[in-house]
Amino acid sequence: MDIIVNVFVTLLTFLYSVLNQDMVLAIIVFTVLTRLLLYPLTAQSLRSSRAMQQLQPELKALQEKYKNDREKLAAEQMSLYRQYGINPLGGCLPMVIQLPIFFALYGAINFALAATPTHLLDLSGRLLVPGLDNVIPLNSTWLGMNLAQPPNISVSPIGFVLIGLIVVTTWMQMKLSMPPQPKPAPGEQPNAAQATSQSMTTVMPLMYVFFGLSFSIGVSIYIISTNVAMITQGLLTGQSKLSYLRGIPDDKPPVVVTARTESRKTSGAKALKDAKTSSDGKNKASSEKSGSKAK
Repeated sequence: MDIIVNVFVTLLTFLYSVLNQDMVLAIIVFTVLTRLLLYPLTAQSLRSSRAMQQLQPELKALQEKYKNDREKLAAEQMSLYRQYGINPLGGCLPMVIQLPIFFALYGAINFALAATPTHLLDLSGRLLVPGLDNVIPLNSTWLGMNLAQPPNISVSPIGFVLIGLIVVTTWMQMKLSMPPQPKPAPGEQPNAAQATSQSMTTVMPLMYVFFGLSFSIGVSIYIISTNVAMITQGLLTGQSKLSYLRGIPDDKPPVVVTARTESRKTSGAKALKDAKTSSDGKNKASSEKSGSKAK
């Protein structure tokens, strides 16, 4: 973990030195670069989560059919996942891989801002590029606030604005990353995807409010920048739509599952065609051989 922290500290300090020694701008650019680096993992996680949402009707049908046989239900669910080429843990594994990176980023921001005297003494030894120690100590003051300290919302209105931005951007990022599911029929319980979506869009903003109040302002800026970068990334790549904010589900067939289905249909049709061609060839050869023997 230390080597990752040192790389991030070096990058953050380098950005600070070339961006007119503006720590907030350095954190924003730093965030954008890390999001680009993590994009393959994020995209994989979103595709897997969306595929799982698209399979909810079929999963629900299996649960109704095998509600009294858990072993059979588990076997049929795994068969369904294999049929569509979906890993049920595919949405979780990329997030788990990103956790050490997130903690390394958090540590890098704290070390670069020298949140404690120990961090300040330790900062020079973490820089992997010679000459960067000339800009130490880094200026950690922004709009009259210390970026290395948690925001004091009772003293500075800017701290209150930061917490508000954390809530709004986190909520928007969560809503845009999860396509709304069709509303259940009267008397019908929401499916697992709907329940998860509703709970996540409520719990995650509250959790990040706790982070914003407990950690340094620099980390709050990183959280806001990350949310804005992910929202922009999703809209530009077509993985998110503004209609999701209004709870409007997709009116097109599921992209991931449809692609898998069409691929299987195509390969299946090709296999049948090849088998028929092979069978016709064998029959023709057998007929010619029989005719030759008769002569």
